[in-house]
Amino acid sequence: MKSTALTRASRRLAILIVLPLLLAGVKQKRASKAERESATSLPAVIWRDPGDVSKLNLFYGAGGKRDAPDPNGHFVFIKEDMEGTSPKFDVRDDRGRTWKVKLGPEARPETAATRLVWAAGYFVDEDYFVPELKVENLPKLRRGRKFVSPGGIVHGARLELRRKGIRKLGNWDWYYNDFTGTRELNGLRTMMCLINNWDLKAVNNSVYEIARERRYAVTDLGASFGKTGNYLKRSKGIPTDYSRSPFIVRTAPGQVDFVMHSRPFFLMKLHAGVYSERARMESIAKDIPVADARWLGRILAGLTPDQLRDCFRAAGYDDEATGIYVRKVQQRIQALTQLKQTGTESVRRDLNSHKTESPAPKT
Repeated sequence: MKSTALTRASRRLAILIVLPLLLAGVKQKRASKAERESATSLPAVIWRDPGDVSKLNLFYGAGGKRDAPDPNGHFVFIKEDMEGTSPKFDVRDDRGRTWKVKLGPEARPETAATRLVWAAGYFVDEDYFVPELKVENLPKLRRGRKFVSPGGIVHGARLELRRKGIRKLGNWDWYYNDFTGTRELNGLRTMMCLINNWDLKAVNNSVYEIARERRYAVTDLGASFGKTGNYLKRSKGIPTDYSRSPFIVRTAPGQVDFVMHSRPFFLMKLHAGVYSERARMESIAKDIPVADARWLGRILAGLTPDQLRDCFRAAGYDDEATGIYVRKVQQRIQALTQLKQTGTESVRRDLNSHKTESPAPKT
């Protein structure tokens, strides 16, 4: 009897915990149908050659020092954002720029992840981590109050710059897009495995119209640098979890499978749609052409230890955590470069419009 009661209580608790998380983030802001249709003629781009990656500044990332927020500057609260699972709100700085502030366990790993993904040649948001930020007119937040102290002092904030001249056209799916079968998309799949980003929902992928291009990006990288797993086991931004995580699970002729656990625990089978979506995410890490994984590894192998340290220092990690991350990232990059091609390379579409030669990108 006692065991049955505990089982029922566990199920009720699981549903109460998980259901709000499933419902969060459903709302999406999209361009109008006419705007999306007008953009279909624009070239689609998902990657650009970053050039000599050893010259990239991974402390400031895609936006560089020029766009970095002044942590001692004047920030004014605009509105709270209730989308997604992390506490967020908008602020305006004394230069008239708008920033999306994210609080909680995703703030640090997302900041670090944008720098590595950008260094590989992919489009990312301009993210910066600020340990402490004073916000004027900050009301009592509905979420994230524990990260705010009296006087509007916000702790552990990731600031994402809302650049002008950018229009979001919608979201893109890992399986149905303009780049299926290309080296560039397979490299991005490999990149998600390298950083242990287990939240690969389509809602976290955005298509932007920028400079007369349709740019494809993963725009929510907060579920990175921890441990992949079901809802009760996975983590975000935990150095020891990331360090202990396996990377490559299987190699076959010409292909490699990476470790990616995202499937919910068994109770979520009651929510078939969610369970199926999470199971589908795991296959993003499977059957990746070895040649494409090695290609990504060779790009990242150009990064120096100092650059990798800058990546995690910029995200607010201390020396111990930074050291753990740098060692593990280096090991994973080396593992990619040492993959052996044991079969014929996969046939891929040659999309010349996706192989442009220009500096490392930003969105």
